[in-house]
Amino acid sequence: MINFDLTNEQLELQQRVKQFITEKIIPYEKDSRITSHGPTDELRIELNALAKEAGLFAPHVSKELGGMGLNHVDMAIAFEAAGYSPLGPIALHCAAPDEGNMNLLSKVGTTAQKERWLKPFAAGDIRSNFCMTEPGGAGADPSGMYTKATYDGDDFIVNGVKWLITGARGSSFTIIFCDVQAEGDKPGGPTMLISDMDQPGITISRDLESLDNSFTGGHSEITFNNLRIPAENVLGEVGEGFRYVQVRLAPARLTHCMRWLGAARRAHDIACDYARRRHAFGKPIGEHEGIGFMLADNEMELQQSQLMIWWTAAALDKGEKGRHESSMTKTLVSEAVFRIADRCVQVLGGSGVTKDTVVEWVFREARSFRIYDGPSEVHRWAIAKRILRNG
Repeated sequence: MINFDLTNEQLELQQRVKQFITEKIIPYEKDSRITSHGPTDELRIELNALAKEAGLFAPHVSKELGGMGLNHVDMAIAFEAAGYSPLGPIALHCAAPDEGNMNLLSKVGTTAQKERWLKPFAAGDIRSNFCMTEPGGAGADPSGMYTKATYDGDDFIVNGVKWLITGARGSSFTIIFCDVQAEGDKPGGPTMLISDMDQPGITISRDLESLDNSFTGGHSEITFNNLRIPAENVLGEVGEGFRYVQVRLAPARLTHCMRWLGAARRAHDIACDYARRRHAFGKPIGEHEGIGFMLADNEMELQQSQLMIWWTAAALDKGEKGRHESSMTKTLVSEAVFRIADRCVQVLGGSGVTKDTVVEWVFREARSFRIYDGPSEVHRWAIAKRILRNG
């Protein structure tokens, strides 16, 4: 039989993260170092120090690299609790894109690459970005890639433009998804290349003004102009980029769900408290069906989302690829989280559209979630293809 009860160790982990977020992180939510492009690196480092002191730093990173070494189910518990504040994943060093890049480097990187980038990265000394999305090119369909890499001896020369690159401003290195042009007996195809951000040929063309602002460094456009990358900086093998994208994206879709579920739960808690205290037409507004039914719908979708996340996490822990499960979970949870946040804004009325509570922040973040790591429409298309293929 399936058992949904948490173990004593999991309950203790959940409580530790909850207490840490409530007592140490939520008080920072009005900090002036939270800009329109996310928390500054100064604030990030300060929050990281608090997480390290509490023994809650990098739950997804192996113990050998200084993390907590949690499996996916335990990560779901910790990440959800961290997501209760938009600053929680930043504090625990498990926010996107860094968490996904750490996972990718740990699975695909060479020993030298891990020593050069992953080791200081896992320690929180540096940040990263992941360059895949392009203006008018690669996005939900990565095969529409315009960024090219050509051979120059044993090196690669990269040219192209990437945009909506999360955390680019202030990051130390990037993982570039590009199309290597075959030459003679040298292979080509979709490939991931690593480069330090301070190299000639990399320019942050502009910082994008976006709906959300919970990611350190915000979102930027990056131009590559004859960027030279040595052969030892190939991540994995030339031509195997699509395979590595799936290595990164299936777990990353799920960790997005974990974090945003915590944010939705926070918004719901605030809305429930308000519905108990606010009186209109002779009684607390929560006792009016129009409000009570919204809270009931929230409660059902929170539970549904949590079960989907645990189900997919369990599949990954069994060694399964989890592509089908993560697509279903990402679609369902992203849409549910947005509906929950939207209802919470409605319950709060006028205060719901102000910055008096974090609900307005959660609402903005939740809308973006329906696009990040694949919009719902693309996931539904992929799910349908698998259904028909396997029927």
